[in-house]
Amino acid sequence: MTGQARFHRGAEACRASRQCRSRRPRAAHPEGRAGSGRGSRHASPGVRRGGFSLLLLNLEEYYFEQHRANHILHKGSHHERKIRGSLKICSKSVIFEPDSISQPIIKIPLRDCIKIGKHGENGANRHFTKAKSGGISLIFSQVYFIKEHNVVAPYKIERGKMEYVFELDVPGKVEDVVETLLQLHRASCLDKLGDQTAMITAILQSRLARTSFDKNRFQNISEKLHMECKAEMVTPLVTNPGHVCITDTNLYFQPLNGYPKPVVQITLQDVRRIYKRRHGLMPLGLEVFCTEDDLCSDIYLKFYEPQDRDDLYFYIATYLEHHVAEHTAESYMLQWQRGHLSNYQYLLHLNNLADRSCNDLSQYPVFPWIIHDYSSSELDLSNPGTFRDLSKPVGALNKERLERLLTRYQEMPEPKFMYGSHYSSPGYVLFYLVRIAPEYMLCLQNGRFDNADRMFNSIAETWKNCLDGATDFKELIPEFYGDDVSFLVNSLKLDLGKRQGGQMVDDVELPPWASSPEDFLQKSKDALESNYVSEHLHEWIDLIFGYKQKGSDAVGAHNVFHPLTYEGGVDLNSIQDPDEKVAMLTQILEFGQTPKQLFVTPHPRRITPKFKSLSQTSSYNASMADSPVSPGEESFEDLTEESKTLAWNNITKLQLHEHYKIHKEAVTGITVSRNGSSVFTTSQDSTLKMFSKESKMLQRSISFSNMALSSCLLLPGDATVITSSWDNNVYFYSIAFGRRQDTLMGHDDAVSKICWHDNRLYSASWDSTVKVWSGVPAEMPGTKRHHFDLLAELEHDVSVDTISLNAASTLLVSGTKEGTVNIWDLTTATLMHQIPCHSGIVCDTAFSPDSRHVLSTGADGCLNVIDVQTGMLISSMTSDEPQRCFVWDGNSVLSGSQSGELLIWDLLGAKISERIQGHTGAVTCIWMNEQCSSIITGGEDRQIIFWKLQY
Repeated sequence: MTGQARFHRGAEACRASRQCRSRRPRAAHPEGRAGSGRGSRHASPGVRRGGFSLLLLNLEEYYFEQHRANHILHKGSHHERKIRGSLKICSKSVIFEPDSISQPIIKIPLRDCIKIGKHGENGANRHFTKAKSGGISLIFSQVYFIKEHNVVAPYKIERGKMEYVFELDVPGKVEDVVETLLQLHRASCLDKLGDQTAMITAILQSRLARTSFDKNRFQNISEKLHMECKAEMVTPLVTNPGHVCITDTNLYFQPLNGYPKPVVQITLQDVRRIYKRRHGLMPLGLEVFCTEDDLCSDIYLKFYEPQDRDDLYFYIATYLEHHVAEHTAESYMLQWQRGHLSNYQYLLHLNNLADRSCNDLSQYPVFPWIIHDYSSSELDLSNPGTFRDLSKPVGALNKERLERLLTRYQEMPEPKFMYGSHYSSPGYVLFYLVRIAPEYMLCLQNGRFDNADRMFNSIAETWKNCLDGATDFKELIPEFYGDDVSFLVNSLKLDLGKRQGGQMVDDVELPPWASSPEDFLQKSKDALESNYVSEHLHEWIDLIFGYKQKGSDAVGAHNVFHPLTYEGGVDLNSIQDPDEKVAMLTQILEFGQTPKQLFVTPHPRRITPKFKSLSQTSSYNASMADSPVSPGEESFEDLTEESKTLAWNNITKLQLHEHYKIHKEAVTGITVSRNGSSVFTTSQDSTLKMFSKESKMLQRSISFSNMALSSCLLLPGDATVITSSWDNNVYFYSIAFGRRQDTLMGHDDAVSKICWHDNRLYSASWDSTVKVWSGVPAEMPGTKRHHFDLLAELEHDVSVDTISLNAASTLLVSGTKEGTVNIWDLTTATLMHQIPCHSGIVCDTAFSPDSRHVLSTGADGCLNVIDVQTGMLISSMTSDEPQRCFVWDGNSVLSGSQSGELLIWDLLGAKISERIQGHTGAVTCIWMNEQCSSIITGGEDRQIIFWKLQY
């Protein structure tokens, strides 16, 4: 895979970073993964390796072309000397890179040039004649010397009028180069920054228009060109213009300057993920990943037109065999809630979805300060006092400082903001990473490191300043929870200055509880994954990615930053003045940007593994959970859980075993005796059937009315079957006596679904109600019918088509004909949440085994997962047909479709794992036993099908 970018950190550090690449994100090397001079050619001793990089350019500067040349010292004298190297023409400077590492790289800003021309010609700025000499003369007032002996250090500056002469290997190029330099010099000397930018942009676009992608660079002569356009490859602090080309097999980027290599190529079959990005607050970015879970991408492209970006995205997304619809924040939330993603992984995904990228330092991934204690000799992760309050932004952690900030906020005119700086910006990112990314810091700060006392010297000092400092509210970066200690250790032996106390800036000082950098990172990771953080991380997510990011909720949470930091805070296209527009964009990029908002309602908390399900809160199960189990013994519940897990792990191996056509119309309900011998079914043909699984014979057929029966269930004890009917009634059938023993005339319209738990009946109806009844049916037919007491009536706006109870029967979910899912608290008979999440009838609903989520299917083909605590729709998957019924274990779903197929869904992977043909008409109902090992389906084809699992 080509095109990968990463920080320049020396050979050893690069090897270390590659080893931990899958663990943590990094900013990218400006030369690109495929093209760094480092290791890409065999260099003899004393020859510069990887000296020049785009980071030597100013921000928003372009590198156009290079020419092999000699730097002539003492031209024409007895001491004349030639230094061999490359002359690089950039939009705001001329850079000469000597081949020898003992010589510094020379950078001459064009704005400081006094005269540009051919050497030996007076006033040769405008008129040229052909000459044998290839000399270019630059007379200037200021020059920078960089990386002498290939050592990264602050730039040395020499001032005063001086002349340098560069002799090109190809003398015929001199006139063209001088013309180019004069043109760029005029742009650099314009008074207004906006005019400079406009002129340089025009020069760049002219160069791009005169060139095109070299088709000889195709990997195969049979490749078919799909589209070609202009774009820039984005790496931290710099962009590199060129041409993008996509064929039926490859994505190519060809830099205009041929740097760091002539072409970057990515095979489309290797691509796993693609994301649209905003770059400079504009919808122009596209990031391509050839990995499933790494935050470090293989190429980041910025287009000049949104349509080009969208066309390329659509082509790649359509092409990819492996491409699944992009994971949403909600689908990752589901994985995180259920423990399938660590806190670290979840934060990485949220950063990715919120447009945070390692290639964009103004939108670098943001992670929270977790630990509050940086002074103790031991770190106690069982003590809540060890941790930072995750419900508050950094600026609100110190009460006294917050009071001062609020006083200023209240006196401030609109638009108000509480904090004068942000929690993430390029300067803050490089503050942490200066030891592994010194060239980035020098690029950002015009060739200088920060003041030694303001450097990242100590973890404890940095945390204290974030708590107490008047303008310091920064959070952390992923490196604090990764595996690579490089950013904490001055392994490159950089001269970062001397502090006021006299000590040199070297390695980062660690807290007393960390014995080494490795120990510090390990304990930081342990803290991030601790129970305390797992229980409170959603509070920080609300601040950074969620509903407390903006509006009145942000004000209430003391989480208000400058308006320019928010997406949509300013419309750059509406600014007419070029100077104002450039200044505004520069301020936005350098000040920091708030992530794209991912959630607009409170984020659910994580499910902590205290109980297997809410049913264990009953006194019986609680006592069972607390009772000791002897070694080698297993409780029945443990065996049940084990069999469930085994069954669901093999659910894709489901095979049709037997099928029987026992009804004259569609099957509507299935229930089975506890020993599995008798199967009871209801149908739209108005009959209740009793089928013997052992003899494979129909044993009974009972008709209660001439209208369809809609569902059935078997009461504990296997003595009574209850059925619901479209004739508004619920019927109780005695198996032992073979006759109807009770009728409940409970509704004003068809009864669509019934549930039973602990001597309570729950009935849903097309009359827009769900009723809760208390009572026990008569034990013997002929005796006085039992009186059913109506305990509660749950009113809906429209007809109710399905209901389901949670394991403890404390919650009920109902689905309506207009697509609304309602979650009710049965202890108070109140509506907790009303979620309009389907565009048609809700076909089926059910709680997850732990009662934390509700799954619903609808006529619109959607499977929706809803968080019970918040009512948030946290995952939605779509099929091309309605899913009429389902069973699930919280992670996987077995659903019956309109076409008769059984579909197996991986909710955490957001994909359909298997399709199994079963019925010739819609699958209308599914029954699964408690151990999840026996499955029966019923369909519109009047059949019941017995399925078996292959272990």
